[in-house]
This record gives sequence, C-alpha cells and structure tokens, in this order.
Amino acid sequence: ILAKKMKPLVVNISTTQVSEARDGGQEFGSPFGDDEQFNDFWKRFFGGPQPRGPQRQRSLGSGFIIDSDGSILTNNHVVENASKIVVKLSDDQEYEAKVIGRDAKTDIAVIKIKADNLPVAQLGDSEKAEVGDWVIAIGAPFNLEATVTAGIISATGRSNVGIAEYEQFLQTDAAINPGNSGGPLINMRGQVI
Repeated sequence: ILAKKMKPLVVNISTTQVSEARDGGQEFGSPFGDDEQFNDFWKRFFGGPQPRGPQRQRSLGSGFIIDSDGSILTNNHVVENASKIVVKLSDDQEYEAKVIGRDAKTDIAVIKIKADNLPVAQLGDSEKAEVGDWVIAIGAPFNLEATVTAGIISATGRSNVGIAEYEQFLQTDAAINPGNSGGPLINMRGQVI
C-alpha cells in the first residue's frame, strides 16, 4: 500500500547535453598513436566514421514532487549541464523543466515544471532514522518506470564516499540502480528521508 501511495510522487527525468567532440581519438583516451589508426578501430567496431562536431548525450534520473505547483527535488548531477530537461510523471504526461536552484556541494537540485495540483511528497527527519529501520527506494533505473526496492537502514552518518563535498548519508541495502539518482528513500511512515 505504501509503494502504491508513493509512486505518483516520483518522476522520471531525462536530460540532453551537447558536448564538443574533438578530432581523432583524443576525446576517448585512444591508445592509438594517430587519427587514422583510431578511425580504423572506430569503423571496425562501430560500423562507421568516428563522430565529429557537437554530440548529444542523454542521461536519466529520478526525482520527487515537493510542491503541488510543479517543484521537484533531484540530484544536481542528474541535471548538471543539461541543455534540455524532460520530466515524465507517473501518468505518462511529459513536461519540459527548468532548473530553479542547485548546489553541487550537496548534490541537490530543484527543478520546476508548469503543472498544478500535483501530489506532494511528505519530508521526514533523516536524523531520526535508525539502523535497522525498514525503507523503500523508488526510482527509474535503466529507463524503466517507477520501480520499488526495499531494505533497511544499514548505517547513518556515512561520509568520505566521494559523492558530494558535504556528506552525512544514510546507507541502505535497498537496491539503488543507475537511473535511481534523485529518487526518494522512504520510511514506513511514507516520509522521504
């Protein structure tokens, strides 16, 4: 019942970034000595010439609604350097989003879509979480729609993990897969911690 209640609060976030490709294999850290050898390698394994010029990169992540006006909390690394952000709600509606604020040091970002009357996640107090508490994680791993994993709080106050400059993380054994970034960790009271 808790997962069913929380799923509509979780969104899928896809971003597009444009990066400049350089000549030869230098951008890819080529072990080959020159452009011709790298191009031969590229053709053999990828069936065509090496891409040149601006390249579009796509990434996926998750987030959750924190205000009925369309404000969404996610991780900064999900939306950092994005030229376009698209949010997909649980009912498959899609909206373009803009970044309202972000903090690289804590890896937090707030984005906003133009929507009204959205369901809102209730925020809890992560300092009250204790080792052994049951939690669920909801996200969009591998470009799948909201998936739920369950586990416990394995540790509190984790630091020195190299994710952000300011760290005091909850550690969980609930599976957190690629694409879950920005998704909520939820206690058994239905609060995002």
